[in-house]
Amino acid sequence: MSKLLKICKRKRYKLFISNNIKLAVKIRADGIYIPSFNKNFSNTRNLGNKNLIVLGSAHNYKEINIKLKQKCSAIFISPVFPVSKRKNYLGIHKFNFLSQTTKSRILALGGINEDNFLKLKMLKIAGFGGISIFKKKTGLKKAGSFKE
Repeated sequence: MSKLLKICKRKRYKLFISNNIKLAVKIRADGIYIPSFNKNFSNTRNLGNKNLIVLGSAHNYKEINIKLKQKCSAIFISPVFPVSKRKNYLGIHKFNFLSQTTKSRILALGGINEDNFLKLKMLKIAGFGGISIFKKKTGLKKAGSFKE
């Protein structure tokens, strides 16, 4: 793990540990990611003292409130667009409605690909995350530019 941390520091990448606060503190990671299924508040109370950035994910209003109680500085809301793992997705209007329920930084996640990449401009977001859009060899080159 320390080798990965050194590479991240050298390349100025931030390292986030998923769902393991003790490990994040131990290796001095930049932050912690708390998935939507983690609804525990007690282990996030003293994170401000640890200088960790806290990210979380949510799928609905109730989970957004939980992430706020967990002191998340940014929240991934997903899935914005259709994904193979889930039957339902939010779409642009529902996503924007959910994103307006909080003053926290909102990030889009789920189903982002070359075909819907430019639709991100219609979302009220601070950023986005994805997997499949970055996996392809052509990546964002075919998706066009995304400038504000």
